[in-house]
Amino acid sequence: MRNSIITGTGSYIPTRNVPNTYFLKHTFYDAGGTEFSIANIEIIEKFREITCIDERRYVTDDLNTSDIAFMSAEKALEGVDRESLDYIIVGHNLGDVRAGTNRCDLVPTIAARVKHKLGIRNPYTVAYDVPFGCPGWLHGMIIADYYIKSGDVRKALVIGAETLSRVSDPHDRDSMIYSDGAGAALVEATDRPVGILSHVTRSDTFEEFRYLRMDKSSSPSCEADRLYLKMHGHEIYRYAVKTVPEVVKQSLEKVGLTVTDVEKIIIHQANQKMDEAILKRLFKLYKVKNIPEHIMPMTISWLGNSSVATLPTLFDMLQRGKLNNHKLNSGEIAVFASVGAGMNVNSMVYRMP
Repeated sequence: MRNSIITGTGSYIPTRNVPNTYFLKHTFYDAGGTEFSIANIEIIEKFREITCIDERRYVTDDLNTSDIAFMSAEKALEGVDRESLDYIIVGHNLGDVRAGTNRCDLVPTIAARVKHKLGIRNPYTVAYDVPFGCPGWLHGMIIADYYIKSGDVRKALVIGAETLSRVSDPHDRDSMIYSDGAGAALVEATDRPVGILSHVTRSDTFEEFRYLRMDKSSSPSCEADRLYLKMHGHEIYRYAVKTVPEVVKQSLEKVGLTVTDVEKIIIHQANQKMDEAILKRLFKLYKVKNIPEHIMPMTISWLGNSSVATLPTLFDMLQRGKLNNHKLNSGEIAVFASVGAGMNVNSMVYRMP
């Protein structure tokens, strides 16, 4: 049986460091358009307490989503013949959004732009996008695994890239959570019993589909036709803490594993307190009281939430030894999990080659 292994990784971390103090001069409004009466310093401190975010990264004005997607791809493809790629799959949600505007540019696809920037001439290197909320990169990995298991595909490049700073509402306190970034993984076929072992995906779109959406600014003075990324934070928290552990458990059960077999849980960097609650409930499902101290590496405190880019960026840093006290050895099990707009949730079980 053919399996899928990650043979290369890359990421792009924007150079513009944005600390929480950046938001001190912002004017924040509630959902009804009323300015908050409490001081920004209190809003920011409460935000930090909830999310554990101290700073985040934004791209410079000269870069766009397709640019940073390309930069992460170049690192993942070091030493690889680019013309040998069967697929380039890019997870994102908003396309290229140029500095100074929040308009989404989606034609041609981001994947097509990346293929062009990589200089690939092979017409059978198929390039397309996956808009799947924050789980987009992981869903791209799952698609790549299906292709490889079909027997016709040997190599796929899967990228997650987003520039949320361009579509976040400066008058919405939730905007402080968002950041920019890109990460990539080269996935190849192997006959060894390693790599992607299983995966589970679900979409809840009955009551939950508007939890994350594009909508008008919180400021009553902003143009109504300019749309920004919006969230129902409390509803997302409750949904994620309930649903993500269930999906992770299902993915482990598919291959006869339990949470005690897992060395690392690589989870979407949405909100540290939420991720910690997800981890706690996952272990509770297995009736395991002691959670290993270093099982869940985190980058959100200094990179923020870059949507589809959080997972591949985190894994690239882990692979390159850039996360203190975190490493994965051959044969060890890692679980990748994400949750986001849709609402979509996915989980992937991976055995290190």
